[in-house]
Amino acid sequence: MATTQMVNLLEECRVSPATGGETNVSLALTFFDIHWLPFPPIQRLLFYEFPCSNAYFLETIVPNLKQSLSLTLKHYTPLAGNLLCPLGPGTPNSRYVLGDSVSLTIAESSNDFDRLTGNFARDADEFHAFVPQLPRVTEEPEYKIIPVLALQVTLFPNRGLCFGFTNHHAIGDASSIVGFIKAWASVSKFNGDSDLIESKSLPFYDRSVIRDPIGIDTIFWTQVKKFMVDSPSLALPTNKVRATYILQQVEIKKLKDFVLTKRPFLAHVSSFVATTAYVWTCLVKSGAAIGEEVDDEEPEHFAFTVDCRPRLNSPIPANYFGNCLGIVLATSRHCELVENEGFANAAEVIGKAIQEKVHKEGEILKGAENWLVQFESLFGKRVFGVAGSPRFDLYSADFGWGRPKKIEAVSIDKDGSISLCKSREFNGGLEIGLSLPKKKMDAFAAVFANGLKDL
Repeated sequence: MATTQMVNLLEECRVSPATGGETNVSLALTFFDIHWLPFPPIQRLLFYEFPCSNAYFLETIVPNLKQSLSLTLKHYTPLAGNLLCPLGPGTPNSRYVLGDSVSLTIAESSNDFDRLTGNFARDADEFHAFVPQLPRVTEEPEYKIIPVLALQVTLFPNRGLCFGFTNHHAIGDASSIVGFIKAWASVSKFNGDSDLIESKSLPFYDRSVIRDPIGIDTIFWTQVKKFMVDSPSLALPTNKVRATYILQQVEIKKLKDFVLTKRPFLAHVSSFVATTAYVWTCLVKSGAAIGEEVDDEEPEHFAFTVDCRPRLNSPIPANYFGNCLGIVLATSRHCELVENEGFANAAEVIGKAIQEKVHKEGEILKGAENWLVQFESLFGKRVFGVAGSPRFDLYSADFGWGRPKKIEAVSIDKDGSISLCKSREFNGGLEIGLSLPKKKMDAFAAVFANGLKDL
């Protein structure tokens, strides 16, 4: 799966927040943030169909993007700053000081835009040239300094643009980062931040709303600081292909109805449960189809996050900037997922996990101090996860050229998660992104299609 990366670097620059904002911002990292410190960065791509010349790109689009980014960072100053992890006593914090900035790379590519924005299986390595790497970790006498955001804009002459986003998960969850991306798009489209300000969706930074009476932040920091190393870039080749699968609303309804027929005691099956359960079982069955040797009793784990903002005893504002995610884990046995009723079994265990952990008051943070220990216990186990959420519609991020033609979650190449978002083309539909070895992707495609035919 050798790939020729035809990308030319045009400019590397730094963009600082516009004047008039805060000049010094320090935010404590809560236990919701510290939990993500050892994890690799999140990488996203947004492709826009917008035919333009190299000259127009460099003389008009790039200056406008720099100006709009600077104005957006005025409201999102932590993204221009760094994470500070103490080398001695104390816990980490986020710090922005006047003069801090975000790395922005401007590039040009002769790669096939239409191929990259397709849904069919393509070499996963093709996409890595369009996402920037975070600047390296440095040290001050008292702190390890970790950059949190890097951006790249790549021109495909006379075809379109690609925006690459790389962020450290500890600075903010999908709600926060998608909020920033949409804010930048709004400022770019409307040539100013007045619409952003009037929308009353500016980020809320007050950390006092996160209550931590037992000091989980200190517990987590004690556990993770030994892993605080510079995150290496993913080694290429990945030996994977990536593809996108679409479930239309009518197909999701069929999945729901099938589960309720097989499990009538379930009061409700959401689109999330039906979709993730179906994909989970297709992944397990595709592994079996290509001869993966797994013991029948081997546990199969499905992990996903839940936004805690509206679910705490004292609800957190929806525009709270940072991480505010709870962890939910559904577990079954391998034999229960590969059998004929595997899909219904998967939907049952995911639905029960949500009912027990999310819908029951006070349960979402119960045992939160053990999250990292729980994660560590899953290393080397069979774990599937979800990146993204249909709640955050990046297809509405319009920089002035309409909706993105395609969204790709590049970081799923690293951990085997699936990406999940609203469908661009079908109202009520969902897009599922996968990155798998080609043999397994071929098997998945067959299992996925055949399963829908049998509903």
